[in-house]
Amino acid sequence: MKTLLLFCLISAPALAGIAAGEEALLTGDYATALREFAPAAKAGDAEAQLQLGLLYAKGHGVARDAAQAARWVGLAAAQSLTAAQSKLGEMYEHGMFEQGVGVARNEREAARWYELAAEHRDRTAAANLGRMFLEGRGVERDYDRAAALLLQAALQGDVNGQVYTGALYVEGLGVEQDFSEAMRWFSLAAAQGDASAEFAIGAMYQQGIGVDQDDAEAVMHYRVAAERGDLKAQANLGVMYARGRGVPQDTERAHNVQAYFWLSLAANDADPAILANRELVGRRMSAGAIAEAQSLLRQWKTADFANR
Repeated sequence: MKTLLLFCLISAPALAGIAAGEEALLTGDYATALREFAPAAKAGDAEAQLQLGLLYAKGHGVARDAAQAARWVGLAAAQSLTAAQSKLGEMYEHGMFEQGVGVARNEREAARWYELAAEHRDRTAAANLGRMFLEGRGVERDYDRAAALLLQAALQGDVNGQVYTGALYVEGLGVEQDFSEAMRWFSLAAAQGDASAEFAIGAMYQQGIGVDQDDAEAVMHYRVAAERGDLKAQANLGVMYARGRGVPQDTERAHNVQAYFWLSLAANDADPAILANRELVGRRMSAGAIAEAQSLLRQWKTADFANR
């Protein structure tokens, strides 16, 4: 009984601090969140350690500090907190190393932490580890293992897991090729707002993969993805306008203006093919038409900057 009372006396303030910290996070009051999480983290609470590490990682309420971020997330991960294991895996996969301290990129270590988190059904870790098995990074390439992990994440609603699962069904990697299943998973990801999934659906309609070939349907999906910033969709939409395929009936000048505009957006990728296509479109345009396309481009960039 004394032990139980002692536990209650110790844990109650920590739980109160964590609750107050989480409430502060919801309102963007990072200074209060830091103040509430720090004592609980130092007392050994894993959830508080993770949250404190994330504040340091993002520079919220405190100067960004890779070393402190790695320290606190690492302490939480060592206590088997699944979300912390997943986050530590991300730190190792991408590297969080500043001024000689932090976490250096280490894909093997990333895979190890992802594995631990995926075993406890963390969908982000499963998706990330699945990608690593698919690409052979930090682990030996294994399409069957990749498919199992990505499907696990997809079934849990992870958008990246859904996109990659769709791609596996298109290619028949780790699963039997099935275009209907590919479309199903791409559609689920697109419904979550994923631009790459919209692009994939557009490509399937353009090429008639698993569906009747339909340029207008392809353009519709390319446009959604392009407006969400997908460079490949912007490039393909530009080409569709240049060829007058699947786009609204209009004058050749209007089509060229739209083609030049979308290809210019996609040209941020510096892909030689995109630049070449834009040059070809530009050759058949008047100076006034090019100026109109460039005006659209400036408006887009101004609106995009304002929305950040």
